[in-house]
Formats: sequence, C-alpha cells, structure tokens
Amino acid sequence: KAVSKHASSHPKMAYFGTITVGNPPQDFVVVFDTGSGNLIIPGSKCQSEACQTHKRFEMLESQQGTRVNCDGTESRDGEADEITITFGTGKVTGECIQDMICIGGACSMGHFISSLDESSNPFDSFSFDGVLGLARPQMAQGELFSAMGRLERDNLLKQPIFSVFLSDSDEEKSEVTFGATKPEHMASDLFWVNVSGTSGYWEVRIDDITIDGKRQSICQDCRVAVDTGTSQLAGPSHVINKLSDALNVDPGCSNYNSLPELGFVVAGKVMTLERNHYVDKEDSRCSLALEPRH
Repeated sequence: KAVSKHASSHPKMAYFGTITVGNPPQDFVVVFDTGSGNLIIPGSKCQSEACQTHKRFEMLESQQGTRVNCDGTESRDGEADEITITFGTGKVTGECIQDMICIGGACSMGHFISSLDESSNPFDSFSFDGVLGLARPQMAQGELFSAMGRLERDNLLKQPIFSVFLSDSDEEKSEVTFGATKPEHMASDLFWVNVSGTSGYWEVRIDDITIDGKRQSICQDCRVAVDTGTSQLAGPSHVINKLSDALNVDPGCSNYNSLPELGFVVAGKVMTLERNHYVDKEDSRCSLALEPRH
C-alpha cells in the first residue's frame, strides 16, 4: 500500500502528522524526521513541563504494551533499562516499550521510547507530541525501533520507500507518502543517487553549489544529509560563510527581488532554490536560512 499522511505546516518548516500507538489506539502528533532513528513520545510517567503540555502514552491502557530493554532484548522480571537521547538543543530520557504502531493504515508491532523526562528547550514549545525517526536503520536503537525497517519486513508497503512533499502554498497540503512517490508533486523528473556513508543519515554527495547556474567551487564533492527535521541549510562555518558572502543578502531586503537562484549539483543535475526558499523575509527584514556548524 501507499500510505499518505497529511503534514501541517509549522509554519512550512516541518513535516508532522498523526500516528497511533497501542491497542486500543492512542493518537499522537509527530514530526517525520529523517535525521533520527526512533519513535519518541511522551509517557504517562513523565512529569516535566514539556510532557505535561502534550499527549502522553498510557501503557496500562494498552492490551499489548510491554517494557523491553533499549537494545531490543526482552526484559527480565519486568525490569528494563532506560535511555537518554541527545538532540541538538535538548535531550529526552525514556523507557523502551513494545506495542502496536500504526502509520495510516500500516500497522506493525514495534519498539519505541516513552519519555520519562524531556528538557524544556525545545520540546515545551513544540505543537507536536513526539518524533518519528525515519533515518536509515543504523540510527535506530534496534531492528524493531526502525519504522521503515518494520514496514518493509512485514510487507506493508507497495515499495520499500517513502517520499516527502512540502508545499509552498496554504491552499495545498504538505504530505509524507509511505510506499510510493507522487508524480503530481514533482517539479522535475525523478532521479536516484546512491546513499553514502554509514552514519544512518540519508547522506548523498553533491558536486558543487551554484549561483544562477554558475558553479562556485565552494563545496566540491561534499557529503550532505537530507534531513526533514532541520528547517535550515546547515553546514561547516567556512562553507556557510563563503556562501553568505556570495549571496550578499541585504538585511533590509533592498536587494531581495534581485537575489539569484541557489543550486546544489547532485549527480550532475542542479537542484534549484528560489530566493524565498533560502531567505527568511519578515516585513523589511531579511536573513539567510543558513546555519553554520563547527
């Protein structure tokens, strides 16, 4: 099957939608994040403010919910370990549970992390409850923690793929599709590239970066991660600084209408971004949606 989940805009920065966990099912709004590997939702035992303001999973209300060790092995005498997951700006400590997980109509028995504590930053401000990791299986805690691994194992998808579409209009819904691609969402022909590295990210190579179609020799033969959980273009400081200088965006937006197309050369093809895709414009203030990382 091809399972589609409509994703609301936040605003036009993240893919999130509703999944169910447990039997009978409990609804949770989650971010579909290709930069992490596990499903993490608030648990009923979590008393931190970030949990209190969101939907929490009630394991005792589920007929099939059981504790497991966070390496995927069965717990003994009801005792199981805990795990702490660190994100860029916060962390979650939780226990690991086995239960039914449904993405649309695709349901499978799997493992997930039910949080016992969540840092206020950034989770308190999120309008969604948790995170559904869609990274490669290497980033998951174990085989049954990987959503795509389970869906493929149980033959629940037409194809062992998923595709994402983030609309640029309030009239059109964003969408994550499991098991297929949707040609009606494509701006150009579909092409495939090999995934590189062993980190677990959807990591591909780019040949260079272009400005108005001209190669800049800024990032030749770079490896980049395709991450739906990151709303900005992030990269090493020296690359981002060179790119920022080349684009020369005026903070007062005086040159906004004349800003160039920004392109990334992947497998010889240029993936192009218009100015509204790489510049955050609010009234008469403009800033690059670029994040330098050391």
